[in-house]
Amino acid sequence: MLDETLLDAPDALALADRRSLLRGAAEAGARVRTAARHATEAGIAELSPEGRPRAVLVAGPGTAAAGVADLVGALAGAAAPVIRLQPTGVAPAPGALRWGLPGWAGSVDLLLIPTIDGSEPGLALLAEQAYRRGITVVAVAPKTSPLAETVSAPRGLLVPMAMAPHESPHEYEETLAAGPGALWALFTPLLALLDRVGLVEAPSETLEKVADRLDRTAERCGPAIATYSNPAKTLAAELADSLPLIWTEGDAAGPVGRRFAAVLAELAGLPALAAELPEALPAHGVLLAGDYAAGADPDDFFRDRVDEQQALRARVVLLRDRPTDAGGLTAAPAARELALSHGTAISELEPLASEETPGEAGELLETLAELVAVTDFAAIYLSLASAGIAPPPPPT
Repeated sequence: MLDETLLDAPDALALADRRSLLRGAAEAGARVRTAARHATEAGIAELSPEGRPRAVLVAGPGTAAAGVADLVGALAGAAAPVIRLQPTGVAPAPGALRWGLPGWAGSVDLLLIPTIDGSEPGLALLAEQAYRRGITVVAVAPKTSPLAETVSAPRGLLVPMAMAPHESPHEYEETLAAGPGALWALFTPLLALLDRVGLVEAPSETLEKVADRLDRTAERCGPAIATYSNPAKTLAAELADSLPLIWTEGDAAGPVGRRFAAVLAELAGLPALAAELPEALPAHGVLLAGDYAAGADPDDFFRDRVDEQQALRARVVLLRDRPTDAGGLTAAPAARELALSHGTAISELEPLASEETPGEAGELLETLAELVAVTDFAAIYLSLASAGIAPPPPPT
């Protein structure tokens, strides 16, 4: 159950936030600036690539690396295929994970290794395999990690992962793998790199605008802002005790919706399903009419349910990367009609009107940043308000 009173109690939220997730979300803009500086210091701005890579391979563990691969793929579009190398192993532990290159990968491809840990032997083995095939390797990892020794000039390029003064690599590994700090620490240097190789338009001016957009979104979604005017708190309250069906529309919204579903599960323990419009309608339509429908009610209506856990009811989250008045073809009306015809509640999230001219370089990246920030804040609030404040440990 969600304690909605906690949402409007900043001091109580701070006490409940033992993993500093809200702080990580609030510092996302600063993290982008620090990571961009690390990229410059690593020499990315001086690179002179001979041309675009044929394909971009991404390898790394956890929610953050998966999100980076998905976001890079959305931004690169048709410029080059972006393929995440899925890890295998008997456990999700650094020593147990292994990655392998596809048979066709060669010297015209690019391997990116984003990791918040850097101690995974499997990633070091992957880098060695890439060197033997002549593949360029770029890693974002903690500066003192074992991977940093493997991916170093002249064999590869390492960008030290940006961390706040109050953080450590161990803290990232244990508590912040799905948090916004990890995402932007890994994602930003790779944006600078992909700008240099011509796959993504993300010059330093655009990265600064992204940081500014993250700062403004953090101001709108911060813990001091009341729920009625805070889009992240409002979304968290609406999603409590529901099965979120995240329906996305637009190039930026797709990966944001998939990340939102993953973060809701990892941080808040809430199952969620994400799908892109218009195919989301047939894919999830049966859920609106089955056991998760708003009007669904089990047999034996008069039995005592006081001690029973409340059943999840489907709720549609319509996540779009452009304002409603932006025009163009859209399946949003059909989505609303389908949901309302089954009595299913809808939450809608879209970016604020952009100051950029439509189609201008950086617009998609700024929109993506805003949507990621709002959904990250929402998942964090849902996690904190659902867990409540645990009692203090007994005195020793």
